[in-house]
Amino acid sequence: MLRRRMPRLLVCWAWALVAALCCGTSDAFQQPVRRATALRMVASKEASSASSSPPAQTPPLSRSSTEELMKPAEPSRESAVLEAAYVQCEKITSVFAKTFYLGTKLMSEKQRRAVWAIYVWCRRTDDLVDGPRAMMNSNVMRADLAAWEARLYQIWEGKPQDSLDLALLDTKHLYPTLPIEPFCDMIQGMVMDTPDLGQDRYETWDDLYLYCYRVASTVGLMTLPVLGTAEGFTEEDAKGPAIALGIALQITNILRDVGEDAVRGRIYLPKEDLDKFGVSETQILNGVIDENYKNLVKFEIQRARDYYKEAERGVAMLAPSSRLSVQAAADMYGKILEKLEENDYDNFRKRAYVSKPEKFLSLPQSWMKVNAMN
Repeated sequence: MLRRRMPRLLVCWAWALVAALCCGTSDAFQQPVRRATALRMVASKEASSASSSPPAQTPPLSRSSTEELMKPAEPSRESAVLEAAYVQCEKITSVFAKTFYLGTKLMSEKQRRAVWAIYVWCRRTDDLVDGPRAMMNSNVMRADLAAWEARLYQIWEGKPQDSLDLALLDTKHLYPTLPIEPFCDMIQGMVMDTPDLGQDRYETWDDLYLYCYRVASTVGLMTLPVLGTAEGFTEEDAKGPAIALGIALQITNILRDVGEDAVRGRIYLPKEDLDKFGVSETQILNGVIDENYKNLVKFEIQRARDYYKEAERGVAMLAPSSRLSVQAAADMYGKILEKLEENDYDNFRKRAYVSKPEKFLSLPQSWMKVNAMN
């Protein structure tokens, strides 16, 4: 299951990362406000044991432990615990997302720490869904996910359970507009790809749109406060285009991976679209390409491009230092659709792949688009 979902999750992080690469690196890391209670809670636990245990199974604190945590903590102790929390997030990111991690090193310290904390939470959510307990039965999965969501709310209330929670709490304090809703929505998106609880078919575009939003657009909403907005615009203004970019990227992923998903018995293209163009599920599962199928893919490509166009409208709403990277990410990823056209719409036997030189050569075009916004 990890193979099915993580490529889509990682590509969302790919664009979120690229969106942040051009952000200014001169910001000094802001000292977090004193959060003694939260830091003392984490200081009582070993970070390593917390990270190796199922996220939703953190044991509750005893009365004596709680009383101990309420004692005044030394500032140096608090700083050490917080620093260790971010170091742990950095290590996890560097192990599980090497390319992404290298890119974050180009960001300001404040930004990259925030992105590491957000990435780790997303990674842990995915691991929770793919873990051994989740394989037991759907009831166990439901219970663990409910506990994980409750734990998320505790973080927002300033009550972290371990060091990784603490890093996300600190990120929330540094970026006060960081919303909890996309985190909750991502949990539901993970469920949609899970056997028994999820689904492997989508009846309508509205159904698929919800999936795309939950697994892709949510990342844009999580990172928007980190990217910042231009003067005269608010994060609320930029939310629509951010969501549109996630939808566009996810449709692109789905079109690129139709063949791979079919091998696993999954069809993401809406059934209403299949019916509209006279394409059967059996045809997709068998990898049969005819004019009907080509017309279906053309239709979906145009849908993706419409969302890319809507997303481009929001680039000017971002902080100037973030615009080029977001535009470049959209342009580069949009070229996958061009490759699909060049492959004569064969996404069963041919991979729609954009080489690094091709990506590099697209940068001047992206730069000109952004420069026209100034």
